[in-house]
Amino acid sequence: MSSNNRIYAINTIASRPVPGPCPAAGADIASYGEDVFNAAAIRQYLPKRTAEKLLSTITRGAPLDPAIAGDVAHAMKEWAMSRGATHFTHWFQPLTGGTAEKHDAFLESTGMAQAVMSFSGKNLIMGEPDASSFPSGGLRCTFEARGYTAWDPTSPAFIKRHAKGATLCIPTAFYSYTGAALDRKTPLLRSIQALRNAVKRFMKCFGKEDDHVQISLGAEQEYFLIDKNFYFLRPDLVQTGRTLFGAPPPKHQQLEDHYFGSIRPRILNFMSEVEQELWKLGIPAKTRHNEAAPAQFELAAVYEEQNLAVDHNMLVMEILRQTAERNGLICLLHEKPFAGVNGSGKHNNWSVSYGGRQLFDPGSDPAENALFLTALCAILRAVDLHSDLLRTTTGAAGNDHRLGACEAPPAIISIFLGEQLTEILEQLDSGVPSGKGKGRNNSMIIGVDTLPPLPRDTTDRNRTSPFAFTGNKFEFRAPGASQSCSGVNMMLNTIVAESLDFFSEKLEKFPEKEFNKKLQQLLKSVYSAHKRIVFNGDNYSAAWAAEAERRGLVNLTSTLEALKPLKYKANKELMARYGVLSEAEMESRYEVFLAEYRRKIRIEGEVGLETARSIILPAVSIQLGSAVETLNALGDRPGRSAMERTVKALGGGLDRLSDSCLALEEVLKKDDPAGILAALAEVRRAADALEGVLEDQSWPLPKYREMLFVY
Repeated sequence: MSSNNRIYAINTIASRPVPGPCPAAGADIASYGEDVFNAAAIRQYLPKRTAEKLLSTITRGAPLDPAIAGDVAHAMKEWAMSRGATHFTHWFQPLTGGTAEKHDAFLESTGMAQAVMSFSGKNLIMGEPDASSFPSGGLRCTFEARGYTAWDPTSPAFIKRHAKGATLCIPTAFYSYTGAALDRKTPLLRSIQALRNAVKRFMKCFGKEDDHVQISLGAEQEYFLIDKNFYFLRPDLVQTGRTLFGAPPPKHQQLEDHYFGSIRPRILNFMSEVEQELWKLGIPAKTRHNEAAPAQFELAAVYEEQNLAVDHNMLVMEILRQTAERNGLICLLHEKPFAGVNGSGKHNNWSVSYGGRQLFDPGSDPAENALFLTALCAILRAVDLHSDLLRTTTGAAGNDHRLGACEAPPAIISIFLGEQLTEILEQLDSGVPSGKGKGRNNSMIIGVDTLPPLPRDTTDRNRTSPFAFTGNKFEFRAPGASQSCSGVNMMLNTIVAESLDFFSEKLEKFPEKEFNKKLQQLLKSVYSAHKRIVFNGDNYSAAWAAEAERRGLVNLTSTLEALKPLKYKANKELMARYGVLSEAEMESRYEVFLAEYRRKIRIEGEVGLETARSIILPAVSIQLGSAVETLNALGDRPGRSAMERTVKALGGGLDRLSDSCLALEEVLKKDDPAGILAALAEVRRAADALEGVLEDQSWPLPKYREMLFVY
């Protein structure tokens, strides 16, 4: 690789014209949802009675009437063709971490050189893609190819466009011949049903009955953008998604001048194009801004029903990547593409509502407060008992580099409630007033006293906490940017369902006249048993790590450790009891995620070794040879001592890099991810040290100062 390529890339970017402002125009809200088979399209293309049946399934979770499948399929085809679609696909989410699709034309032959466009109810309800090459973790043999996709009517069909046409995409679940879940959607849907049932049972204990329970998600998506000219000169980025080499520049994010700064015109044009694409798909992209690291950005969507929000986030990631390429950029969704600066996460804002009211909103009367405090204690219990399962969902090769660094929370799972709520719970636990509450001179009595007025944001945010109460929702900050939201929410739904059922089982047995008294006793015992999970301080501090260990909190520092809870008997029984994952499906996910982790680490090791030997070592060798020639030609003239130091630095660095490559080569012969990472880190240290010694024009890889600042 010639170093001239770096110069050419920089010159190409520098010569790119700066886009000017677009002419004044109104917001194009009319296009919102136009490529979605939404309620308006359903009512337009289906008979009224059929439309209402389908909408009831979508909005209220009513069972789907199979008899309407044919009419729905015909309507979908007519609508899709009116939007330019010629093909359809069952769009699903296998255990690869991405999405999958196999396109079929609507075209059906009717005779010699004759055809019609057809799409049947059978085509809509079920498909049969080849499943042999998707990971299953032992749920089937590799030669057993049959897999099925089943229509998910709760997530609307949509149109995906390309330069030469369009395709109707039908969100589906994916399962094996034996019925085992081979995807991420199926367990998520199961967990949503489990939590809805648990919430209804729980609410009934407080005299509230409402069939409409909604689990909501708002996903914040962080990402990096770099110019395409640099990307293709970095084999590590192309192959692994992160830079395996690169010395952080003297200036990166220390001045905090990028965060929320003015967005560059090129990036703002990209963001606007992304939003237009998302809005056409009915994805409510709301917020855009510069993130903390240079070249890092964030997109956030408005809250939606959880299953739909998960589907939408998968589309967000795809559209970010595709739109970036059209704009001469590359979108990096790896959790830590650049060492030494912020990594990228996916903040998971999770909430529950019933009858249009948030479950985690404190009320203005004693009954509402009792409900709020009980739901809050249920969350504390769920996270404390099952923090290992929550940590499991964030385990990934990329996220290991991010957790505990810069903007990311540590691997220790804890809950941030803020001073005010913690004070209230402590008062409930002790029965003694704290003296800090405004005008509160009596101890709290459930069903009698009201909580002090709580504004929507009862406290400042704690950005170091992995699981924070932020008004009427909980924000789980540990998931990585490239991860699907499905696993996190599947697990969160299930553990909260179990905890709500624990409370319901107790509450259902309380005599009506003693309900408040016994509830107070129950909350006191639950909070006392699980308050160790509450921490409002600095999660980055060494003192917290020591304190967490003293409290007995789990600290699974690596993916290899984080995946082990999937094999624990109690966890398998929990997931099976709620019908979310069978024991075999739990085992399969352990095997799939472990194999994925090992493969990714091995790929990183092999790419790092090849890059160091075939690109960096030759460049250093050439300059070392040139430096030696210069040194010999100098004789005893001035400058000799400087050249001797240069030769020593280059020669010593070359030896260190070569030796570290040999060590990495040996480790790659073993199945040892930790060893590979350690050996690769030593290769990086040697290479990064040489980057500061080699003359700039001879360094073969685009540098951090270029990738992070030149775009």
